[in-house]
Amino acid sequence: MLSLNSLSTTTLATLKSLHASSSALSFFPSRNPRSFPRVSSTIRACSTSSSASVSDEPHELHSGRRRTSYAGVRLDGTVDAESGKIRLDSWISSRIDGVSRARVQSSIRTGLVSVNGRVIDKVSHMVRDGDEVECTISELQPLKAEPEDIPLDIVYEDEHVLVVNKPAHMVVHPAPGNATGTLVNGILHHCSLSTCAFPNQEVLSEMEDISDDEFSCFSAGQSGDEDVSSAMFAASVRPGIVHRLDKGTSGLLVVAKDEHSHSHLAEQFKQHTIHRVYISLTCGVPSPLSGRVDIPIGRDLNNRIRMTAVPGPSKCGHARHAASRYRVLEILAGGGSALVEWRLETGRTHQIRAHAKYLGIPLLGDEVYGGTANMAMSGLRPRTPSYFHGQLMQLVSRIKRPCLHALALGFRHPHTRENKNFSCIPPADFAETLSQLRDISSEKVKTTSKTF
Repeated sequence: MLSLNSLSTTTLATLKSLHASSSALSFFPSRNPRSFPRVSSTIRACSTSSSASVSDEPHELHSGRRRTSYAGVRLDGTVDAESGKIRLDSWISSRIDGVSRARVQSSIRTGLVSVNGRVIDKVSHMVRDGDEVECTISELQPLKAEPEDIPLDIVYEDEHVLVVNKPAHMVVHPAPGNATGTLVNGILHHCSLSTCAFPNQEVLSEMEDISDDEFSCFSAGQSGDEDVSSAMFAASVRPGIVHRLDKGTSGLLVVAKDEHSHSHLAEQFKQHTIHRVYISLTCGVPSPLSGRVDIPIGRDLNNRIRMTAVPGPSKCGHARHAASRYRVLEILAGGGSALVEWRLETGRTHQIRAHAKYLGIPLLGDEVYGGTANMAMSGLRPRTPSYFHGQLMQLVSRIKRPCLHALALGFRHPHTRENKNFSCIPPADFAETLSQLRDISSEKVKTTSKTF
């Protein structure tokens, strides 16, 4: 296991240099819904109750885990619409918790939904109180990744692993709406791999950015947090990306080049022995200056592309344990911003972004989580001389992504068993924003807290 001290030295050295220089790509055949064992269970969801039942897999019905594949799920129910009528796609979506509206609409259009015994293929069809609805959720077609000659910033490579410095704005792997130009497409070309198909996971269609560093590796005999059958594990034929970064997040990401490496790195992620250090620029300064955030994270019920920190008992059991440690490295622009270092104990979707919002310090440029230009200026204006305000407004308006960078990565090499440590300074957009905030004022922070 790597020591935190070794990465702390790396972090400090990298930041000093910066100051001076001012899922998974595992390919599986798609699951056949006809092979699902079926039992009937009354739906227990956050939506309003109805006399509907869903056919699901037995182990999921009793485990309380949220599905990540809905192919073949059947819904039979009677509409109980207080308003008298409701859209068909809206009613089905509210009865199968977690399934996307787009997935339901696809099922309707392909003739898998009937109302009162008649097939309905119009998603906006209005159902009324007492209507009998039968629905089978359609299976997503596998996504295909084509090799593309995309320049990659390779930090380290041997015959077993590849460490890449992902640029901001690059999607890690293909998803609906992002079929090309992804890191996966570039890796397929770099490693001279042919065109491959892999499951079009439901979660991919839900969000533009899938995760902050969501553990997404599949390996034989374990599924982590994903719902994947043992048959799919056995059918794994290619290694690939073990973890992911958001589209807007820059920095280090490790890729396995063989099955043994893929499985070994997966286990390190599962055991939380892979060390990842991130830095961010925030709107405001957290109080206290260092600490540990241990707040579950779940999907925001009002905005499907956003996660939210859920203090206290989780709603409907969908929030999952999430813990992050943070410390302020510098207080910038009179306290209007801060350079904050993060270390993850878990790897949940948008974890840093959601925890930063919970602390009241959304990341600069993170409009999904409140880090808008207006939010930034509301904290910067009162703390800076007026002659800086025009410059600051221009600065924050130029930020086009959340200011988050995966600075350092450490893991045990799956073949040599050596401890490998890597670091890379943030890209120009992050460095320039940091430099201009420092020009206004900068106060280094010495953290003595043992929580880090």
